[in-house]
Amino acid sequence: MLILAFDTATRVATSALVRDESVLGERVSRAVSVLEDADSMLRDAGLAARDLDALVVGIGPGSFTGIRIGLSAARALALALDAPVAGVSTLDALAAGAPAAVPVIDAGRREIFALVDGRAACLRPDELVLEPGTVCVGDGALRYRTQLAAAGAEIPPESSELHLPRARHHAELASGFGPAELVEPLYLRIPDAERAA
Repeated sequence: MLILAFDTATRVATSALVRDESVLGERVSRAVSVLEDADSMLRDAGLAARDLDALVVGIGPGSFTGIRIGLSAARALALALDAPVAGVSTLDALAAGAPAAVPVIDAGRREIFALVDGRAACLRPDELVLEPGTVCVGDGALRYRTQLAAAGAEIPPESSELHLPRARHHAELASGFGPAELVEPLYLRIPDAERAA
């Protein structure tokens, strides 16, 4: 099964081309480049978009705009290719890349998205309860390094690959493939535009 997976929910977009359990290509870029990255990976592998069997998209939580870009790209590709789609939580994919670590995504507004007791939550960094020595990964862990370290967390260096929600993990976690329009975003709070209205 040939899968194109991508996540645009954070400041850094990731994409991967995976056949069965083999990663044929992987890119790290920006949300606006995700389709270009997909085309490049397919060409490098000697494949075409019509060879794809399924798509996997990161559903967030994260940037509202980023999530919408990813879902729109997945829906457009699914329609053009008549391919099924599965959505995977960005937090779950981040956790899959760093087992036993707590995934933490910058939520803006001085908040974070994190897995708390296995569930996605939106909270202030000082509200995240951590055991001493707990490893935290993700752009939220980097942004709030000082507060999380004060709570006993260990944060890998900024250059660590552990801070990226790698699309290869989205492909590994994907299940329940179906029509793209059934894939729902995971926002956890209302958009700023709605909040201001």
